[in-house]
Amino acid sequence: MNNKEIVAQAIFEVVKDNLTLPEVERLLENPKSVDHGDVAFPAFSLAKVFRKAPQQIAAELAEKINPETFEKIEVVGPYLNFFMKKEVISSMVLKQIAKEEKHFGDSNIGNEGNVTIDMSSPNIAKPISMGHLRSTVIGNSISLILSKIGYNPIKINHLGDWGTQFGKLIVAYKKWGSEEKVKAEPITELLRLYVEFHEKAEEEPELNDDARAWFKRLEENDEEALNLWKWFRSESLKEFSKIYGMLEIDFDSYNGEAFYNDKMNEVVTMLEEKHLLQTNEGAEIVDLEKYDLNPALIKKSDGATLYITRDLAAALYRKREYNFVKSLYVVGNEQSGHFKQLKAVLKEMDFDWSDEMVHIPFGLITKDGKKLSTRKGKIVLLEEVLNEAKDSALAQIQEKNPDLPNREEVAHQVGVGAVIFHDLKNDRLNNFDFNLEEVVRFEGETGPYVQYTHARAMSILEKAGFTVDAETVYALNDSDSWEIIKLLQSYPEVVMQAADQYEPSVIAKHSIRLAQAFNKYYAHTKILVDDEQKEARLALVHAVTVILKEDLRLLGVHAPNKM
Repeated sequence: MNNKEIVAQAIFEVVKDNLTLPEVERLLENPKSVDHGDVAFPAFSLAKVFRKAPQQIAAELAEKINPETFEKIEVVGPYLNFFMKKEVISSMVLKQIAKEEKHFGDSNIGNEGNVTIDMSSPNIAKPISMGHLRSTVIGNSISLILSKIGYNPIKINHLGDWGTQFGKLIVAYKKWGSEEKVKAEPITELLRLYVEFHEKAEEEPELNDDARAWFKRLEENDEEALNLWKWFRSESLKEFSKIYGMLEIDFDSYNGEAFYNDKMNEVVTMLEEKHLLQTNEGAEIVDLEKYDLNPALIKKSDGATLYITRDLAAALYRKREYNFVKSLYVVGNEQSGHFKQLKAVLKEMDFDWSDEMVHIPFGLITKDGKKLSTRKGKIVLLEEVLNEAKDSALAQIQEKNPDLPNREEVAHQVGVGAVIFHDLKNDRLNNFDFNLEEVVRFEGETGPYVQYTHARAMSILEKAGFTVDAETVYALNDSDSWEIIKLLQSYPEVVMQAADQYEPSVIAKHSIRLAQAFNKYYAHTKILVDDEQKEARLALVHAVTVILKEDLRLLGVHAPNKM
């Protein structure tokens, strides 16, 4: 039970004839200052019912509420300020974490329902750049958070493995490429060819006609075109796997755009049977005016299908294959119109499960304030960034702790973790500029700061030789530990908030606040001094290590025991 639930129950016992328990709970506030208690109740809402001034109502309520659970109840004008009994709450929280350990905050709200998560989705024959980081790590963190509350996440890497770009790539390879170079450095060479095609096509527009012709051959299963496409795809996947390995992220499906080539005719037939298709200037569309959306273009005048046709086929396949309770698309903010259209067309097709499809948009990563672009070759390669982050972490570890035995492994966990954490601590809809030096600092609101705090807490437990006992009563009553206790107590709510909002930054921000509160506590309190509260202080340190580690795990980041 959290503090608001305890206060709500105490008030409800007095006002049950006038307010329901959920109504009382909704009215409660978190005071801005610790001087105003832990929970505040504004009496304004009862003024009309009791026909009295809110100040008088607050005073009368204070006399009637059972004071046993509270240190004190203060009346300040129309507000009732509740100060919780620190010993009672701290012993309850520390006991629960000692008992449940990393499962503190778990629930079975999801009832093992399948949730498909469309995420990462790089284009074949192009490198994984920093631009792919957000979808990949946001999707992975959401999968971990949903798993904690009882869902079964299914991570789908919807590869960009089809389209006219393959016609361009085949033209570029046949004109300027070599098998030897592609085999030596597949992605680097394929990217160079892709960029070269666009540069040359500006002066020789007929290259675009060649590209369209080659893509047509690919669509018609021409052997040469198909073999080149398969080769580009397999080489790309090897490179992708290396980077996903560095991030320690895996997928349940790599079914990309090509997988749905033979599944789109069914969609078009269904639209025809439901009389939803209209012809407009030779193209076939679904009118979405009643949704206040532009028409969905299903087939171009030349008969070619589009993204939305493929995504309709993918949605149908996923519903049949996984019978999802939710279907999430972790895709950039600029695609919001596309997903509104997708859901609207499915709704028109009488598929009410489309209500459970959710687009999870996010902002951009910029470099020096500018958007990253593949076409002109202005990209920041994710693998290079992860390696630089690891090197930076290693340099700092060698300076701080040169005798650390597994420093290479820890440097990898810290460096890669720093990049992931920096992405996820930002509200997902915000754009942010990436600066590696800031990201890997051991100070400030960074991943390494949280990891270092965890390692520091672990070293205290190791020095004390302390093992927590779930049956022992550990109680604390000082103000510094109280800030930590409240952050620990709120953890189940934090997890639920992150899940409800599909917002990993809620978890990242909690980890920062908890690390800051612990470091303040560490600076002000002699934890290992021998007195009657030493064991309770160590139980608090243990609880901090458990929740910091779980916070980081839900972000896809390691928590090394030593740094």
